[in-house]
Parts: sequence; structure tokens; C-alpha cells
Amino acid sequence: MHGTHAGAAASAGSSFHAALRILPAAQRQAMFEIYAFCRAVDDIADGDAPHAQRLAALEAWRDDIAACYAGTPPPALQPLCAQIRAFHLQQQDFLAVIDGMTMDVVEQDIRAPDAATLDLYCDRVASAVGRLAVRVFGLEETCGIALAHHLGRALQLTNILRDIDEDAAIGRLYLPAQALAAAGIPVGLAADGPQAVAAHPALGQACALLAHEAQGHYDQAYAIMARCPARQVRSPRIMAEVYHRILARLRTQGWRAPRQRVRLPRAQLLWIVLRHAIG
Repeated sequence: MHGTHAGAAASAGSSFHAALRILPAAQRQAMFEIYAFCRAVDDIADGDAPHAQRLAALEAWRDDIAACYAGTPPPALQPLCAQIRAFHLQQQDFLAVIDGMTMDVVEQDIRAPDAATLDLYCDRVASAVGRLAVRVFGLEETCGIALAHHLGRALQLTNILRDIDEDAAIGRLYLPAQALAAAGIPVGLAADGPQAVAAHPALGQACALLAHEAQGHYDQAYAIMARCPARQVRSPRIMAEVYHRILARLRTQGWRAPRQRVRLPRAQLLWIVLRHAIG
């Protein structure tokens, strides 16, 4: 899955699967169905098909989700429908994820959005998935929605900061216009192509502002999880710790070109999972 979609935190790859392996079987199965949905719509958004074709494919997914809630699901979505019923998953959250993918497919690729647009994007592609997930984990509603809000944004902003070069290569720039302006990078430079911004010597200042914002969301997410029953937040804790460590590495490394892609060593990932599995 492409780096800047945290859909189902699927961008985390092995860390996502590692976080789910410790779940009871019923919850694990539900999460893999949610993951499969996110993967499918993300692959459309990041695909090579013409814009109109990708928009039509996303629209077809809207219809399929609506059919699930109308009790007439297409055969391929029967397993997802079973999980929708079992965990009372909300239609608006599935549609929000599709809306987020649609933001990546509109005629003009995302480039230096304003802060409100970036926040809406994060809500749709990450926090909406979190809202589905916290129902599966069994969190109390208010606590669950607050956790989805903050942890989703924390993970998504971390992805954005990690994937600047990959995104620039496909014409996208998720760093907000306000952060660029504060760093003295002309916002108009984004119109020349995201790679011009990615090569700017002041890029690190803009990234540091976004990293500070991400850190605030991690702080909030950890505070919420501390108030929740430990068993219900084991998987989100793993995701938070993995991504928080990636953010810390990014901040230490800085954003001067050429940038190294930051990954967590597998041994460290396994240690995090083990600690939460037996904790």
C-alpha cells in the first residue's frame, strides 16, 4: 500500500500484521476484512488508470458498501458484511475512507494543501479507519473515537514525513502550505512540481513543524490509551510505538537531501509486539 495512506494502518505492512496477530481470532478476522477493503480502494487511488476510471471504480465501491448496509451485498463482500454486523461498523466510516482516496484521484494531485484540507485528508484515510478498528477492539464509544482521531493523525503525519520523496515522484506533496510558508519556502514552488519543494534547503524546517504536530497527537493518544482497559488497546499501542519510533528516527536524521528511508529493524518490531502480547 502506498506510504501516505494509513488506511487500516496498512502502510505499516509488517507492523500492522504484527499488531493484529495478538488479537483474538474474531477480532483479527474483522480487522483483516477492514484491511482488505482499505487495500482495495487504496490500490485504485494509487493505480495507473486514467482519473475518470479510478473515480468510477471508487464510486462502485460506494455502491457496494451501500449494498452491504441495504442487506444485498455482492457475493465477494459477504465476509465483510458479516463483520459489519458483528461489530456494528458504521457506513459513514467506510465512505469517509473512499472520500479520502478520492482526494488523491481528483484531476489535480494533492500539493501543499491548507491545514484544514490536510486534517480532513488525515481524518478520512486514517482516523476513519481507526473508528472502524476501535469498534472491533471493543473500546467505549467516546474513548474510541478520541483515540481514532489522535492516533490516526499521528500515524498519517508520520507517513507523510517518511514518504516525501516517494510522494513527490508521483506528483504529490502533503506538507501543508502554512508549514512551507513558515519555513520560507515559496508555496508557488509546489506548482513547479513537488520535487522542487523536496529539494529545497529549508524543507527540514517545514517538516519539523509537522513533526511537532504529530508528536502532539501521539501525546494525546497515549493519554487516552492510559485510561482504557489494557487488553482493548494492545494493538493500537503497538502501532503507536512503532510509528512513534519512526517519527523519532526521522527527527534525529532530519530531512536534508538525499534522505534515507527510515525503517524499524525487524528485531525491534518483534520486541515491541512481544512486550505488548505478554504485558
